[in-house]
Amino acid sequence: MHAQLTSFAVTGLESMAIAVELGAVPGEGGIHLVGLPDTAVRESVQRVNLAMRSSGYRLASGKVITINLAPADIKKAGPRYDLAIALGLLHLSGHITCSSALQQSAAFLGELSLDGSLRHVSGVLPSAIACRERGIATLFVPACDAIEAAAVSGVSVIGLESLQQAVEMIKGELDMVPEAKPKRVQISGKDLVDFADIRGQESAKRALTIAAAGGHNVLMSGVPGAGKTLLAKALPGILPELTEREAIDVSQVYSVANLLPRDMPLIWTRPFRSVHHTASSVSIVGGGTNPMPGEISLAHRGVLFLDELTEFPPSVLEVLRQPLEDRCVTITRARGTVKYPADFMLIAAMNPMEYSTRRSKQRRISKPLLDRIDLSVAIESVPIEDLKKRPSSSGAKSSEIRSKVESARAKQRSRFNSTSLQTNSEMGVKQIDTLCPLEPACADLLESAVKRLKLSARGYHRTIKVARTIADLEGSDAIQKPHIAEALQYREGVEI
Repeated sequence: MHAQLTSFAVTGLESMAIAVELGAVPGEGGIHLVGLPDTAVRESVQRVNLAMRSSGYRLASGKVITINLAPADIKKAGPRYDLAIALGLLHLSGHITCSSALQQSAAFLGELSLDGSLRHVSGVLPSAIACRERGIATLFVPACDAIEAAAVSGVSVIGLESLQQAVEMIKGELDMVPEAKPKRVQISGKDLVDFADIRGQESAKRALTIAAAGGHNVLMSGVPGAGKTLLAKALPGILPELTEREAIDVSQVYSVANLLPRDMPLIWTRPFRSVHHTASSVSIVGGGTNPMPGEISLAHRGVLFLDELTEFPPSVLEVLRQPLEDRCVTITRARGTVKYPADFMLIAAMNPMEYSTRRSKQRRISKPLLDRIDLSVAIESVPIEDLKKRPSSSGAKSSEIRSKVESARAKQRSRFNSTSLQTNSEMGVKQIDTLCPLEPACADLLESAVKRLKLSARGYHRTIKVARTIADLEGSDAIQKPHIAEALQYREGVEI
């Protein structure tokens, strides 16, 4: 007697179909689980056995049962295969009949508790996407995970409360309506810092507006209490809303990390991750025995904020260099290699040298890392006259700035419509040469600045990208001298 049900393993953001194969022969030998299972998977035999007894079912005696999780050379981790294993055992014991249609067109995910109820498992969203790609019509998941899986179009998602409910459905004794696709959650911006509430700091606000429009990295240096952290926290309020594709990309990372809110199947707000300077390299880039996403991946499509930049150990800062360039991170361990997205805006803040208790701290930031900063801006103390101003008179509101940012982004989408690029910051040398031609006057200004500031090739190209964003904000089709001049102003940087 034989049964084969489909489940899914998640490695990074990739979800691989796992065939849960069960076979029985006469004899007295119990259950054997093979296919590179980890401890949590091996323990599923005991969990499933007691869950079946609690649900009123018993294994047929006089059989040696082998459970194989194929492909056998892929490490299987976690309790996500419990439901598939239980249904396969019930099929072998004659309690249900898993038809060939069910075995071929359905997939099963879920951890069983000892009373037969189903518990949450992580990585449901990537598995639902894999179902759609493989043409699997129906996905059975714990009821608490159904709304997450239903965010993926093209897959019928059935949320189950218990093993008993699954049995009744397979027998045709219970009809269940597939989970409806969740509606987009309208996020209130009342908890965000509004730019109009920040007194003064017009040059910093301008720099952050440019950064938001083009997805650029920013370094702010200023005296303590000048408002660097407040400015960084206001940045999400001027960023464009996530598209549905971006929301799924972000939510997949949080699903794998088991951080997806249960009441929010898709994350519709751009992430803002504020990292303390005591964070380790692993917590920032990701890792572990089964590599999990780090802060740079949790900030995907959003903002990674590093306050007190000079307090971070050099080894921690240096791990940011490759992800800032490649917009992804590859983690290699003995068990294999996983790749996570890491397309984030880096916003860093630091105190100037005279406020440092140890001057040597300022030298912890390497030149290669600084070279990846697009805009550097000095934050001065706010004059008392500005502090006394009413919010309505202190500058544009975040909603007004966001409208300008969205218009600039729309120009970029139109420019990149035949590519996978979304923002100016993503352009490579080839795209810069093709899409950002410079008039002779602009080229001459940039050439003289390169010699004066001793800019690297990376700094040269990043200056052009920032100038292109400034031109987009101004509604200009061509990069002009004032755009180059302003971009160079932000390249001069902060003395380290």
